[in-house]
Amino acid sequence: MAEIPIKVKHQGKVYDLEINTDSTGEELKIQLYSLTNVEPENQKVLAKKLVKDDTPLSSLGLKPGQTITLMGTPSAEVVMEIPKEKMKFAEDMTEAELAQRDGAIPAGLQNTGNTCYANATLQTLRSIPELQQELMNYTPSAAASSSAASSMFSADQLAQYGIGGLGGGNDLTTALRDLYTQMGGTQQGFPPIMFLTTLRQKFPQFAERAKSGHGYAQQDAEEVWTQLVQTLHESLKLPGEDAQKYKSWVGKYMAGSFEVITSCDDAPEEESVTQTEEFHDLKCNITGDVNHLPEGIRIALNEKLEKNNPTLGREATYTRSSRISRLPKHLPIHLIRFFWRKDTQKKAKIMKKVTFQHEIDVTEFCTEELRKKLVPVRDKIREVRKEEEDVERAKKRQKRVKAQEEIEAKESKVRADEPMQKLKEKAEKEKAKGTAGEGEKAANGDSAKQGPEEEKHKTDDELEKERADKLASMKQDVLSAVHEDLKKDPTANQTGLYELRALVTHQGSSADSGHYTAYVKKTAPKVGGVEDGNWWWFNDEKVQEVSAEKIETLAGGGETHSALILLYRAVELPTMEKPDVEMKA
Repeated sequence: MAEIPIKVKHQGKVYDLEINTDSTGEELKIQLYSLTNVEPENQKVLAKKLVKDDTPLSSLGLKPGQTITLMGTPSAEVVMEIPKEKMKFAEDMTEAELAQRDGAIPAGLQNTGNTCYANATLQTLRSIPELQQELMNYTPSAAASSSAASSMFSADQLAQYGIGGLGGGNDLTTALRDLYTQMGGTQQGFPPIMFLTTLRQKFPQFAERAKSGHGYAQQDAEEVWTQLVQTLHESLKLPGEDAQKYKSWVGKYMAGSFEVITSCDDAPEEESVTQTEEFHDLKCNITGDVNHLPEGIRIALNEKLEKNNPTLGREATYTRSSRISRLPKHLPIHLIRFFWRKDTQKKAKIMKKVTFQHEIDVTEFCTEELRKKLVPVRDKIREVRKEEEDVERAKKRQKRVKAQEEIEAKESKVRADEPMQKLKEKAEKEKAKGTAGEGEKAANGDSAKQGPEEEKHKTDDELEKERADKLASMKQDVLSAVHEDLKKDPTANQTGLYELRALVTHQGSSADSGHYTAYVKKTAPKVGGVEDGNWWWFNDEKVQEVSAEKIETLAGGGETHSALILLYRAVELPTMEKPDVEMKA
């Protein structure tokens, strides 16, 4: 690659430019566009001769310092404004700036000794954007701050130096806030030492030492998840009306409600007891006949209990049926893979394969009242998706037809070197065909004229506008189908559908051994952008990108990585956008 500096003269100004002589005129015009805002199609470039798109720059014989001329002006659509911020290249960015770029590899977490259970849980929770936002605004309560009174510095002062956990005492929420802030400023594996210290202070069970005597023991990721969510439920209080309605941030975004009906099987004449309970996750029980996620959830929602019945004066069997009356925006589902074995005194693992989907429909687990409100919205969303798929197929088909027409048009051109005899033969054939056509018309009389007029073909723009209008109308129908009660609770799931966003996996045969990792779905680089469908795999400090097919392999069936906690997010209502395509006058 040979790069030389040249000068470009345009409208009385002279610009310095470095060009690659191995490139073409098209690439030169793109460089000039970035300098002058003159679009390539409006440019005329003179360098001894007119430079075309396919002109090799090496053929111009340009020398360092030589001046070329650019003629042309920007069109009205080009905004002639100087950028408010100077362009910054990756080499000039700090570590924090690199970490915050679109598409940047997120930070991993160092394993400080059997801490993969915490690392995987922390990465999964961090995938909830509303949680990160709430933590940024979190200020410890007076009670939490008083635990740090012995320190010379406040918790906030320590956090500025990346050691917030030192002064936080048992304030796990502050430690979590500081950890996520620190992770946002690096792409390296970060050591969560301060967070783990606070976790062990608040919950001594996580301070259990390893049987070998070296370091801390491995723990169950499900237990640390439960303790973290409960801690956030107690600490992230909401202001104003939200405080009365939801009590906490967890209540607003991660809590659902059950309508629980308990009835006695041994005394069916007794009246059933109905009560409302809050839940922060769904369970998936794994028994011998469970092969799929919904089957396990169904079993967990219909339990059999043994307890004393005062009327019968003895132990009796009860059925406890739970139905969902409120669906949260973020729904964790725990696959109950571990159980206590008395003979080994360990939490053994159920290796059975249990499949799960990237999208689930939970309306069957809801109360009849909630189901009636959700099903119309769910069905209309599926209709919109089908229409979007049809539109995409139509666009691809249209593209193929256009390409085929271009090929046929090229093939139909008469080659310049075709012999004259062939040309004459072609002309005679065309003439004969034309005569036959006229004879056929005469034989048929004016019947052709009396038939329906030839159908007018629509332009591509007209067809695309029709599709866009239809799609917009269908999306509006979805919004109109939302029940008034659901509109009053915008942070609840209003569609009955969930999409998988993150999961914790476990490899090994027991909860207290093996290895935990996390998978988090990549977000779109910009708001409103399109996701590429890939995932980040967090294996302690190692972070790598994997395809969606990898997630399909995590259903279990052995000691390999199997899903333990699935974090789903509500499929949201469609947004109304102004169609990009407009009818041309």
